[in-house]
Amino acid sequence: MKGFLAAALAALALATGLWSPPASALAVVDERGVSVELPQPPQRIVTLLPSLTESVCALGACARLVGVDRYSNSPAPVRGLPQLGGGIDPNVEAVVALKPDVVLLAKSSRVTERLEALGLKVLVLEPKNHADVRRVLGKLDQVLGTHEAPAVWRAIDAAVSAVAQSLPAAARGVRVYFEVNSGPYAAGESSFIGETLTRLGARNIVPAALGPFPKLNPEYVVRANPDLIMVSVRSAQGLEQRPGWSTMRAVREGRICRFTAEQSDVLVRPGPRMDEAARLMAQCLGDKADKGGAR
Repeated sequence: MKGFLAAALAALALATGLWSPPASALAVVDERGVSVELPQPPQRIVTLLPSLTESVCALGACARLVGVDRYSNSPAPVRGLPQLGGGIDPNVEAVVALKPDVVLLAKSSRVTERLEALGLKVLVLEPKNHADVRRVLGKLDQVLGTHEAPAVWRAIDAAVSAVAQSLPAAARGVRVYFEVNSGPYAAGESSFIGETLTRLGARNIVPAALGPFPKLNPEYVVRANPDLIMVSVRSAQGLEQRPGWSTMRAVREGRICRFTAEQSDVLVRPGPRMDEAARLMAQCLGDKADKGGAR
């Protein structure tokens, strides 16, 4: 009788909206193929990759961040958060001390297993191309329960398309070398940077077959003889003095775009500021491209 009464009262509470059953655990499959279960949308989040920090904020959950890697500097509110070291090798003790509900980090991080062994939930997400960015936004949206990812992605995609449409014909077809850092590591056709360049009508000298961010033999760049070089000021020092580089068309004719540290942060982060990155690339193409058109 008591069991029947309890069941009846529970049914009545459900019917009148006075009580609802606890939400079931949320399961998300990350870049490792690991299913990460969370009991509810996380309220204390640590991010150890700048693009993930920016994505969480773009989805409206910036206030849930309790710590970030040392390179996460945008948007402005994250600059006041505890910095936990580099994304690859952060201060594990500092991360644990923040008692996060989840830690978001890159596949290249060396501390994933250690954090998990200490009982933390870890979600590995590392976008490398446009499709990845859209997918990662969707996974974060699912984890955060924000329901903002479709609108955020549409805004990014539409803005990149608008930038591409604004470019004059003379700025299209230019053969570009985009140096990510002075390894030299380049942004290949299959990277998010390379895909943006393609949408802007540029021709990347680094084919998709070499991977998204290959380390190149410097002689490869010399032989490719790009029309235009995009590089950060941090990597550009001594660029003209590299063996053989003074013979390249881009160097001879001064077609080198040297991006500031702040601009480089925008360019190399696969996330919600890809539209800003497209504008920076387009400005470079417009300012430095051969006005006679592509070769």
